[in-house]
Amino acid sequence: MTLFFRLNLKSVSIVTMMALITACAPTGEVADSNRQTVTSSVNDSPERPLPYPIDVPIDYQSAISEGTRTETGEPGAGYWQNEASYHLQAELDTEEGRVYGVAQIEYHNNSPHGLQQLVLELSQNLHQAGTIKKENTEITGGVELGTLHVRGSEVDEIVDETGYHSGESGYLVDATRLLIILDEPVEPGASIDIDVDWSFLVPNRGAGGRMGQSQGNLFFIGYWYPQVSVFDDVSGWFADPFVGNAEFYHPFADYTLEITAPDDWLVLATGEFLNPEEVLADHIYDRYLEAGESDEIVPIITQSDLGAFTQRSDEGKLTWHFQAERIRDVAFSATRESLWDGARTEVGDLDGDGVTDYTRINTLYRQSAPLWADQAEYAQHSITFLSEYLDTPYPWPHMTSVEGAGIIGGGMEYPMMTLMGSYNNIGAQQLHSVTAHEFAHMWLPMIVSSNERRYTWFDEGFTTFNTHQTMVDAYPADFTNIDVFRTYLQIAGTDYEGEMMRWSDYHYPGPAYGVASYPKPASILTALRGMLDEELFMEAYHTFINEWTYKNPYPWDFFNTVERVADQDLEWFWRSWYYETWVLDQAVSNVNDEGDQVTVEVQDLGDIPMPATVRVILEDDTELEEEIPVGVWLEGERTAAVTFNTGQPVKEVVIDPDFHFPDVDRANNFWEP
Repeated sequence: MTLFFRLNLKSVSIVTMMALITACAPTGEVADSNRQTVTSSVNDSPERPLPYPIDVPIDYQSAISEGTRTETGEPGAGYWQNEASYHLQAELDTEEGRVYGVAQIEYHNNSPHGLQQLVLELSQNLHQAGTIKKENTEITGGVELGTLHVRGSEVDEIVDETGYHSGESGYLVDATRLLIILDEPVEPGASIDIDVDWSFLVPNRGAGGRMGQSQGNLFFIGYWYPQVSVFDDVSGWFADPFVGNAEFYHPFADYTLEITAPDDWLVLATGEFLNPEEVLADHIYDRYLEAGESDEIVPIITQSDLGAFTQRSDEGKLTWHFQAERIRDVAFSATRESLWDGARTEVGDLDGDGVTDYTRINTLYRQSAPLWADQAEYAQHSITFLSEYLDTPYPWPHMTSVEGAGIIGGGMEYPMMTLMGSYNNIGAQQLHSVTAHEFAHMWLPMIVSSNERRYTWFDEGFTTFNTHQTMVDAYPADFTNIDVFRTYLQIAGTDYEGEMMRWSDYHYPGPAYGVASYPKPASILTALRGMLDEELFMEAYHTFINEWTYKNPYPWDFFNTVERVADQDLEWFWRSWYYETWVLDQAVSNVNDEGDQVTVEVQDLGDIPMPATVRVILEDDTELEEEIPVGVWLEGERTAAVTFNTGQPVKEVVIDPDFHFPDVDRANNFWEP
């Protein structure tokens, strides 16, 4: 159990509470003379558990009542979001391994509620002794706060609990949360200024291996500045602590970023690079310009350039400038011995002028990561494919990949920036896959901004699904739906599995969190696509993404959108797959082949009801296909039969012949005489 603060949306007072987490289109052509009606009986005493209505939180229902969300999944007419603008100045002391920062924040209250408190996140306090953590974590001391000013006046820390509960103005640090109690509320439509300076020692593998430093030649800085938390129309202030596991949920904001580092350190960051001509050596700057116009990979920094790729300053330091709008976070890297490959790649028509637009690809890697020599090509493919597949052109000026072996083994995403391992011992195809995965996060959650800390599956599962589509495009002979299902099926229906809708940090120990966050939700999207058919699924998928671009959807917004577009009641689907640990297990239980007719009996051994596509393959290889609709199982039946007019012997019967669904026992899906 973890104690956390939640600020009620209506009163905005502090409350301490305990935190815990139709039919399938036929897949083959069947002549009318071969069709017969599926037989089943209405079951007054169901032989199986039946899906019951899903649990929808009262706060979400209230948002619908208040007009900020809708029962059909679109944002409501009254939808609002609070926003912020940041001017961040950071200095990286590469000798000490410390970041010094100054932030000027303007926070805009677009909500209809007066805000008596503000909640900020201090993620680096994960590395402070005594804070709650999900796993062993390097202790660095966390954030050292300097002065904090609100509305131009210095604010004192509240050190006496009595003063806090009495409503005394000031600030309070509680683990990874910074709570500011205001003397006057931020009224609806008003803004408030916050100024703060701080520093922290950079961990080797910080924030759960999502940032840090490596080998004295690489820093990757994320989870690093005081950041205003989300205040949304459903939950009010989001104040769940960061415990090193589930990632983040931040509001959209505008940023200007100034990073000072020693000469001969290359700094790249989220946002448009504003002063490359001032900080890059002249010949490196020329190559940088060339790469921005080249479809072929351009080596911007080579081995021979190391130690001479920046300008020189009298102070021995350079300041790098970046700017970004409407993003939910910023990160930066500083490298001293990394090679830099660059190019551009197509993103589609971003501004609607009928002309193809491009983004810049940056790849930074050390000589110890030879597979990265091809990573820029993987990056080009991923951004271009995903822009088209998701019907949303990549919107930002660059996508930068940083090889960070020693900090991370897999990958971690930030807007426009990603940190990934070397993949030396795993292989080039897996490096392509992790590139596709981290880049797919640019859409979910960086554009469609879900709450990762509670519903990790909402971005990781969608991203795993999108990664698979990217890899199918790149290696069509190597990837099938089975690759999506495999890891989920290893624990499906066992005690190791946990419900997907359980809040992310409160899954059972073991594989429950990972499977519920990555392969299971990807498997469910694959099953949903198979059930609706490709065209209808993609219409629903694109509709959801387009309607929630630069907004904060909750799971029920997705559910409602799919139901609206598909024009189907799918509550049974959401309950069975997202709220339970039931499994799908359909079996061919009997085949009665009478020569001219064959009757196939299907038994539903699992508890998840899904339509069953039955394919009969005749002796001359003719294929006949029929579907047992999901309604049969929703009536409580365990068995159903379908009869085909064949005219010749049957040589094979198979359920779900195209592998649309994650069935836990494929062996019983087949029958041969």
